[in-house]
Amino acid sequence: MRYLITGGAGFIGSHLAEELLRRGHEVFVVDDLSTGSINNIRHLKTHDRFHYVVDTCSNVQLMAELVDGCDVIYHLAAAVGVKLIVESPVRTIETNIRLTEIILNLANKKKRPIFVASTSEVYGKSMDFPFKEDGDIVMGATHKGRWSYACSKAIDEFLAIAYWKEKKLPTVVARLFNTVGPRQTGQYGMVVPTFVKQAMANKPITVYGDGKQSRCFTHVHDVVRALIGLMETEAAYGHVFNIGNNVEITIGDLAKQVRELCQSKSEVVFIPYEKAYEQGFEDMARRVPDVTKINGTIGWKPSIPLTQILTDVIEFQRRAV
Repeated sequence: MRYLITGGAGFIGSHLAEELLRRGHEVFVVDDLSTGSINNIRHLKTHDRFHYVVDTCSNVQLMAELVDGCDVIYHLAAAVGVKLIVESPVRTIETNIRLTEIILNLANKKKRPIFVASTSEVYGKSMDFPFKEDGDIVMGATHKGRWSYACSKAIDEFLAIAYWKEKKLPTVVARLFNTVGPRQTGQYGMVVPTFVKQAMANKPITVYGDGKQSRCFTHVHDVVRALIGLMETEAAYGHVFNIGNNVEITIGDLAKQVRELCQSKSEVVFIPYEKAYEQGFEDMARRVPDVTKINGTIGWKPSIPLTQILTDVIEFQRRAV
């Protein structure tokens, strides 16, 4: 099979490309390197079944050629990271919606099955735990940039499902919950690589808020396994799935665990959201996925525990120093 991955030089995209190649497929990657990195795919560049283009998905002529030559599309290109979202809401909205419009339109012309990556952020301020795919989403006020990412990805979901319902384009949407692993950068606010770098340098580990907010972390290898399984299963077409771990940990406890695993002398310090991001910043107290649906569809469940996830990130960062 020939696969196209938008955002394929990103953290998740590079691992997906690697696994597809390992399984004997041909992979085409397009990435403008705005949040991805050529270093993520450098080890793949000499592979005879790997091809990459540094360009934006808004280049319609290029994307039409790539879509025409591929059997399956993974649309992972997006604005990511809380820091980027808060600082650049225009870029966030335009990137997420415009690029998805382009790629869905092109995929539909050739009726290529397409995966559209979404996020746990779309659940917004919902308190209906654990989050289920058919649950209501609750957004914050439009003047708070915090919610621009969530709303733009929700529009992506609506659009992908609309293409399935109206035009019979095979689409799959998945909401990713805090995916972590080697190659992830803390540049845009990702918490685990940020904590690891701080701990390794014996610098203060900076926890935003009171540290009582909880998250569920999933290894990128588990996520990639889910992405491939969904696109190999026709029963998944036209559906939205949660992909995540359902084991919670508070961010305060996460900081302590990272410190212990790094054998660090770092102090854990707490920084108010207003100082870290912007006045009136709103965070979600919990993000817990219900993974019953994806388990029933492809038999998937996370297999890698948090300790191993953190160990893998720590080892990667040590090699990168």
